[in-house]
Amino acid sequence: MTDHMLSQAEYDAITDAAAHWCMRLHANDCAEQERQTFEHWRNAHPLHAFEYEAMLEIRDVAGDLPHPAPVVPLVRTQRQTLWRRLGIAAAVCALVLPLAGYCGWHLGWVPNVYQHFDATDNVRTVTLKDGSQVELNLGSELTYSNYKDQRQVTLKKGEAFFSVSHDTRHPFVVKAAEGRIRVTGTRFNVWMYEDQVKVNLCEGWVLVSSNADRPGEGLHLDPAMQAVYRHGDFIPRISQTHDNDRSLAWRQGKLVLDDLALSDALPLINRYLEKPLMLADNSTGSIHIDGIYNIKEIDGLVKSLPRVLPVYLTRSQNGNLVVNAIPQKTPKS
Repeated sequence: MTDHMLSQAEYDAITDAAAHWCMRLHANDCAEQERQTFEHWRNAHPLHAFEYEAMLEIRDVAGDLPHPAPVVPLVRTQRQTLWRRLGIAAAVCALVLPLAGYCGWHLGWVPNVYQHFDATDNVRTVTLKDGSQVELNLGSELTYSNYKDQRQVTLKKGEAFFSVSHDTRHPFVVKAAEGRIRVTGTRFNVWMYEDQVKVNLCEGWVLVSSNADRPGEGLHLDPAMQAVYRHGDFIPRISQTHDNDRSLAWRQGKLVLDDLALSDALPLINRYLEKPLMLADNSTGSIHIDGIYNIKEIDGLVKSLPRVLPVYLTRSQNGNLVVNAIPQKTPKS
């Protein structure tokens, strides 16, 4: 999907959809499947929930309006009442929604810019509305929202290298899994696989928090340091990166495995696979692998494993390839 700022027509479409769902969810024949579809729609964009709540307020206002006295036959009166209510609701909508959006922005609830980016076949560099640049690894996806008090990125999956435009009064916050990375302007890399996140700092400083409930209580990173956390970690684990660290080689289209155990290498390999590679057992995970590989040819790496390591491949019931260590023969006494 391409980078995208919502146009006026798209804002109008969201408002129309919110009105539709407000009507359907209060209808007697609204089915459970419709409600599930609504939940999916509401969670797809922060403005969806906001516009729906605003529409509920409009519905309450319209419901409290007095009904006109009947002066013509019933059918015609009902039609006039319906159109009058629709007209009033439209007028209220025209007044309330811009005001609600204005108040939402100033309260820091609603962004005035929303962008979505992903990378599928190629490593991709994108520019955010604030001027920051982001390099996306294959299979990565993120969103950018500009709020009054902060710039916020949500890394939905994959890996991204950030060159953040400096703005001390408007912090830049990256949400990854349950953690937060907070900066004002710097260069750093965030890698996320399942519930594991690793942050590598190249320039400047960042504040890393692993707990969404305690976002302000993070650990300070300086250049050549990294932080790693998983879901449930109270604080990140901090370490120094080695001079020969090649974890950012993906920016040149390479995956470098420097004598890694398979248990450590598989998360790096799996981010480029449609179905994750699995290990048969711990002994298989202790086998080491090294080499430099093209990130677009990781399927070939997997197929070559039995030729370069003492392993063989099987397939699980779910269709995942499984790496098995070849049993070592016991010498005869």
